[in-house]
Formats: sequence, structure tokens, C-alpha cells
Amino acid sequence: MNKKGTRFLTEAAMIAAIYVVLTYMFQPFGFKDIQVRLAEALTILPYFTPAAIPGLFVGCLLGNFLGGAVLLDVICGSLATLVAAIFSYLLRKNKYLVPLPPIILNMLVVPYVLRIGYAITIPIPMMMLTVGIGEVLSCGVLGFLLLKGLDKYKNYIFTNVHKA
Repeated sequence: MNKKGTRFLTEAAMIAAIYVVLTYMFQPFGFKDIQVRLAEALTILPYFTPAAIPGLFVGCLLGNFLGGAVLLDVICGSLATLVAAIFSYLLRKNKYLVPLPPIILNMLVVPYVLRIGYAITIPIPMMMLTVGIGEVLSCGVLGFLLLKGLDKYKNYIFTNVHKA
């Protein structure tokens, strides 16, 4: 493997590891109908590197699995994160739009996972609201603060950085 490929895999693995650690450490806040998953702040990383796409997917997959999520949550939650990461990467030319895909996709997908996988009987629109609020806090507020902080150092941290 060439140096560029090794760097890509290393970045993806580090992002996955950080996502897993954050999910596991803050597990009481990251699952069920009212959730603020702090690891979701990392969903802004596709702005900086395409390595974040597989990194976030694998991180979410492992974080959900190790956090004791049901199989439906492990699969569907991770796929929602993957799709959101792809859309965030595609929106990277406007940093203000980068946090929107994970907010929207999780707000639409997670309530159904909670209903089917965990038998939570709160009405779907209410769960969309509670999950949406958590996503706005983690992706929109914390994620955007992370984006602003990392933006100053992007050329030192990431390869394949989007040139503004």
C-alpha cells in the first residue's frame, strides 16, 4: 500500500476509535429516545477528509455494538451515519451545511429504530423531535464548534483537505 493509502486508513481508524470511545464513555446519554451522543460531533469531519466517511461508519457500528444496542440499531444506525457522512462530504464547500445530513438522517431513521428495535411507544413525531434536539446539540452546536476549531489547523492534521 502506498503512503497516501496508509494515511487514509490511519485517519479512518483514528476517527473510528475516537467515535467508539466517546460513544462508550457517554453511553447513558447516547441511546434511547432522548439522546445526545457526543460522538456525533465528529460527523463534521467529512468537511476535512474523505477518510471520515468509513471512519464514522465503523465507529458508529462498533460503538453501537459495544454499547449494547440491538442488531437493528447497530445496522440501521450505522448505515444512517454512513449516508450522512457521504452527504456531509458532498456539502463540504459550504461548512455551514456540513452538520445538516447527520441531523436530518438521524432524526428520520432513529425514531423508527427505537420503535421497532426497543419497543418504545412514544409517538414517532415526538421521538423525531427528541432525537432531532439531541442531534442539533451534538452535530449542530458541538460539531460546528469542533469544525471551527479544527479549521485553523486542517492542513496540519488531515490529508486531502478541501481547499476553500
